Amino acid sequence: MPVRRHESVAFTVVVCVIAALAAIPIAIVMALSGEPQALVFGALFALVPVGPVLACYMWLDRYEPEPRALLTAGLMWGAFVATLLALVVQGLGGFVGGITDSTMLAVVAPFSEEATKGLFLVLLLIWRRQEFDGVLDGIVYAGVIGIGFAFTENILYLAAAYNGTDGSNPGGFSGLGVLFVLRCIASPFAHPLFTAFTGIGIGIAISQRSTLVRILAPIVGYLCAVALHAAWNGSTLLADGAGFIIVYVIVMIPVFLMFVGVAIWVRTRERRLLSVALRDAAQRGLIPADDIEHIVDLRARRQARQHARQYGGRAGHHAMHEYQQAAVELGYLHHRVLRGTAPSNFAERGQRFVETMHINRPRIAFPQVAASGGRHL
Repeated sequence: MPVRRHESVAFTVVVCVIAALAAIPIAIVMALSGEPQALVFGALFALVPVGPVLACYMWLDRYEPEPRALLTAGLMWGAFVATLLALVVQGLGGFVGGITDSTMLAVVAPFSEEATKGLFLVLLLIWRRQEFDGVLDGIVYAGVIGIGFAFTENILYLAAAYNGTDGSNPGGFSGLGVLFVLRCIASPFAHPLFTAFTGIGIGIAISQRSTLVRILAPIVGYLCAVALHAAWNGSTLLADGAGFIIVYVIVMIPVFLMFVGVAIWVRTRERRLLSVALRDAAQRGLIPADDIEHIVDLRARRQARQHARQYGGRAGHHAMHEYQQAAVELGYLHHRVLRGTAPSNFAERGQRFVETMHINRPRIAFPQVAASGGRHL
């Protein structure tokens, strides 16, 4: 079965349709937020941090790349669905509940925005649970959701700053520039960082056997996301805005550095985890032991694909990619089997990965095989 993953097309389609429908009212909100010129400038400036921040999360995702369709769906969810739902909740709170602006900013916004962003993770957990293998997956999915959310929110804020309607600057490029530095240069990771705690909580829950931990971890993760978000928003209300700098220095920077350390540690741990699982799988006859180095080492993995393309063209490269990806999936699934946290359909999924490997293995030769005079593609 030459498939990269057993993907549920329905999930991706449904999410994308919901996101497309949500994009309509978001576009209307943007159109009512200012003149077209302001929106264009806002969108262009808001786009600047998207590429670099997204690249960081793609680097984290290299060991077991998540389906691009799902990552795109997460990005769209954050940009349109989560933003729209948060606007609706906050709008109802302001117009119906009579909530003050300061309470809205420091309390309602953190709870509602982290809930609407985290909802995608919950849906993914329920509908596509096989895509969650642990903490790193939670960080990556949360990251792309946060990037999408921040992009749309930044457009609205930057357009308001250009128009001078946010009440804090004279407008024009000077006002837009100040806000651009604060939101897009000094804190582009804010929303991805907040939501990452929810993703970490879900990732911990997936990898644990304790029922209590599986219930509490996502809740604690969400509350941590809300608390950090509330501290960030609430800091702008302290000491005429000076509290923002204080919280940024003593809270946000240390938390961000801690998060970077945890993310790098988790990513580094992936190789060891995958290697141990695949070596156990090799002892059970599921994969040749000599192939493992070309699965767990990213450089060797890349060299194997280049070798396959050199000797087998696009077909050879595709066969190597399918083989390596199925082996990676088998390794992570086998790790969960060894830990006792495997999904109920682990046997069926494992058999699909093994079949994919067996179909593609005769079509490929790894670099050291060819060097020793073995079979070429």
